[in-house]
Amino acid sequence: MDPVKSFLTLGSWVIPVVLLAMLILPNAVRILREYERGVVFRLGKLLRAKGPGIVILIPLVDRMVRMDLRVVTIDVPKQEMMTTDNVPVTVDAVLYFRVVDSEAAVVKVENFLKATSLIAQTTLRSVIGQAHLDELLARREAINQRLQEIIDRQTDPWGVKVTAVEVKDVVLPDNMKRAMARQAESERERRAKIINAEGEFQAAEKLVQAAAMIEQRPIALQLRYLQTMREISSEHNTTTFLPIPLDLLTPFVKSAADALTKK
Repeated sequence: MDPVKSFLTLGSWVIPVVLLAMLILPNAVRILREYERGVVFRLGKLLRAKGPGIVILIPLVDRMVRMDLRVVTIDVPKQEMMTTDNVPVTVDAVLYFRVVDSEAAVVKVENFLKATSLIAQTTLRSVIGQAHLDELLARREAINQRLQEIIDRQTDPWGVKVTAVEVKDVVLPDNMKRAMARQAESERERRAKIINAEGEFQAAEKLVQAAAMIEQRPIALQLRYLQTMREISSEHNTTTFLPIPLDLLTPFVKSAADALTKK
């Protein structure tokens, strides 16, 4: 047999096979990473989720939807809303979630990213509208926990697990900021007055205790007098005050009074 004819005959069917394989293989073989899953539909019917690794598909029969199982972060845009005590605020948040059921995320919702984002926006408005301003500012963790529970309960049928919700910023009107600043200043002044009054009360209490002790032990007053004299003499003063007990002056005062009476 002629070698040339043999080569041409071989090439006449090898080349089409190679071309056909080059067209079919990219659509028949898929490689999924560790954090990916492939939801396979065969003739429109859900087959199952496959991966990670190599996934073999039947060309023109199977169709695969690739799903990412990593945590997704979504910024909930700023929204103006009214708290339950009628204070206008502007609040934004950040949402963390991931797909735990890839089949449900494909079959039970058209676009789980958009649906989760819209649910987060409406839930944020609802929860903030039921909270007081003081709770929103002081109990942020409770607000975050409530948002997470509500959103996770609504997205659970879609195979989406909400891991965290964080309120990022709470913007107050300028007049409300000034009112809160005045309130904080008044609160600081009140605390300062209370602390000062408590200090004076404690000092007065100690003085009463000292007076009672001196009354029981008069010698303590003399010791205190000597200690005061020592403290005064230890300083570089040009003038020294010497307190004299009134008992020493009593005879002189009495003599002067008697002399005036005789006159």
